[in-house]
Amino acid sequence: MTVPVDADQLERGFTPRQKVVLGLEIVGAYSRARWLLWRTDLPTAVARLRAASSRHTGDTHAHRAGLRLGRAIGKTLRHLPFDSRCLMRSLVLTTLLAQRGIESSLVIAVTPEPEFHAHAWVEIGGEPLLDPAGPPYSRMVEM
Repeated sequence: MTVPVDADQLERGFTPRQKVVLGLEIVGAYSRARWLLWRTDLPTAVARLRAASSRHTGDTHAHRAGLRLGRAIGKTLRHLPFDSRCLMRSLVLTTLLAQRGIESSLVIAVTPEPEFHAHAWVEIGGEPLLDPAGPPYSRMVEM
């Protein structure tokens, strides 16, 4: 079951029941992503996480819905004793967007100097949904 994130929902906010359902959906997507990463490589995991996607319906509110889902994922995962760094948040967001028929790109980037740093985030139409802030990153992979 997915919590709908349509234009009206973006304006009204979620009911307490919808928050619980969305929280459970986030934890389920996290568990599936973690299991797939343990069993397969990253490209295969991303493909399988997106497998449940339907065709994008042309929702003009996709970016706003993605931002809202991204915030909910951050709020949910930071309170749990899991690895909730950028890659896992990005995989969960990719999953939830795919389940709602919203196409997105998973971006993995690095900055090699002066110290090596890597970061992952999700974009819709080139606009980031999760914070790509930090040092200027060079894109390495976009899935």
